[in-house]
Amino acid sequence: MSERGSRPGTGSALTERLGALCELLRAREVRVGTGELLAAHRALQVLPDPGDVILARLALRSTLCSAREHLAAFDDAWMQWQHGADPDAAAPPAVDEATLLPCTASASAPDGGVSAPAVAAWSDDELLLDRDFAAYDERDRAAALALLRRGATRGPQRRTRRVVPSRRGHRIDVRATVRASCRTGGEPFELRRSTHKLEPRPLVLVADVSGSMAPYALMLLAYMQAVVTARRRVEAFAFATRLTRITHELRGRDPEAALRRADAALRDARGGTRIGEAVGALNREYGRLIGRGSVVILLSDGWDRGDPLLLADELARLRRCAKALIWLNPLAADPRWEPLTRGMVAASPHLDQILPGNSLRSLGALASLLELDDL
Repeated sequence: MSERGSRPGTGSALTERLGALCELLRAREVRVGTGELLAAHRALQVLPDPGDVILARLALRSTLCSAREHLAAFDDAWMQWQHGADPDAAAPPAVDEATLLPCTASASAPDGGVSAPAVAAWSDDELLLDRDFAAYDERDRAAALALLRRGATRGPQRRTRRVVPSRRGHRIDVRATVRASCRTGGEPFELRRSTHKLEPRPLVLVADVSGSMAPYALMLLAYMQAVVTARRRVEAFAFATRLTRITHELRGRDPEAALRRADAALRDARGGTRIGEAVGALNREYGRLIGRGSVVILLSDGWDRGDPLLLADELARLRRCAKALIWLNPLAADPRWEPLTRGMVAASPHLDQILPGNSLRSLGALASLLELDDL
C-alpha cells in the first residue's frame, strides 16, 4: 500500500478545513466557489514544506482572493480560521501546523518510518509581483520578463468616428436594418446595430536612466520594450542629462537584444538628471510625432538637478496637448513618501496621477488605469 493510502481521511479532513475557511470568506462578502476551493486544495498539495504556515497562507490567499479589496477580509478570516479570533464564533479546532497540508508523497526515514512529504516545486509568481525591482536578481528578471509580455498588450484606446457592426452596440444602424428587411418582405424583423470603432490611443513612455534610477532603470526599460513590441502607436524615450528616442532600438521579439541596443544608444545613462530640459526637448523636437490626445507616462524618482521652473513650464505645455500625464515614481511605493523634492513639487500640479513604479503589481495597476474610458 502506498504512503498516500496509509493516511486515510487526510484529504477529506483538509477539504473540511478549507470549506470552513471558504464559509468565513463568504460571510465577509468574498465570492468563493467550488473552483476556488479546488484550486486552494491543489495549491496546498504542491507546497515545498507542508509545515510552513506562512507559505500555506500565501497559497490560500492567491487562490481564494480575486481582487485586492479581498485581502483585508482574507486576513480577518485567516485569523479566525486558525486561532478562533472572532469571540462570537466557535473557534476552529486546534491546528497542528505539520498536518495542515496533505501528504502527496513520502520518503522513508532512516528508522524505517515516514519522513516529511516530498512535494513538487511551488511557483513564487505571487511573491514576485510585489517584490521591489531593486531587489531583483537575474532569476527574478528572467521570470519578470515573461510576466511583462503578458500585460504589455493592455493600454489606452479611443473611439473613432468610424462605425462598425456590433451585436451589442447601442446605436441602431438604419441602413443595415433596411437592407436586411429586404429578405423578409420589407418587415424589419431584426434591428442591426453598430458602434464606434476602437483604436489604440498614442502612448508615450519617457524613462529616467540617471544614476539615482539605476536600481529600477533596467526593469522599466524592459517594460517599455514589451509595450513597444506588443502595441501600435507607442513612442519610447529615455533621458538623464539629455533626451534620446529609443523606439526603434526597443522593437523586436528578443528583449535582451533590444535592451542592449537601447543601452548602447543611451550615452548619458547613469549620469545627472535634467527632467525639465528633457521634457522641453520632447515638446520641441517630437511634438508632431507625439500628436494630440496621447497618454504620456514619465518614469522617474523626481530627483532633478535642473531648474524646477523650467520643468513646471514644460510639463504645463505637454499637458495641454496630452490626454493624460502620469508619473511613475518608484519611491511612491513607501507609504511615508510625499512629493517634496524640487522636481516633484514642480511637477505635481500638472499631473493626472502619481503611481509607484517599483514592482510588477504597480505596473499592472498602471495597465488597469490606462484601460479606463474616462482616463
